[in-house]
Amino acid sequence: MDAVATETETRPPLPPFTEEGAALKVRLAEDGWNSRNPARVALAYTPDSIWRNRHEFPRGRAEIEAFLTRKWQREHDYRLIKGLWAFRGNRIAVRFAYEWHDAGGQWFRSYGNENWEFAANGLMRRRLASINDLAISEGERRMHWTLGRRPDDYPGLEELGL
Repeated sequence: MDAVATETETRPPLPPFTEEGAALKVRLAEDGWNSRNPARVALAYTPDSIWRNRHEFPRGRAEIEAFLTRKWQREHDYRLIKGLWAFRGNRIAVRFAYEWHDAGGQWFRSYGNENWEFAANGLMRRRLASINDLAISEGERRMHWTLGRRPDDYPGLEELGL
């Protein structure tokens, strides 16, 4: 069910973004997604948020939460790293990689780019994602931290050669 937005609902840092604020916004998004908690993650988006994710086009928090629930039911042991690519005003461009395996045990690394647009209150109102999947062996994995938030001292995309 959609959480009700109030006029006081904010999600700092707020636009227009500085480099530090944009980098923090990216890390907070990564942390949220690594929680694999669809209800928690959906609260980072405006109640009427618009998405494009591969071939799906969720609209609003209820559809986003349902999308994420399905995603994490099929993408097991999900670990994500996001990196700031560019920012300006109320927009941020991100690149990311994540690793997961399916119910049969096949591992994948998914690579992509996201374009984000934020409302003045810091909630994301638009998310456009392009994603490609690469089947990998378990030995090719690069993301090995305990499930949940990536430790601060764990390498990022650049350091991992991704």
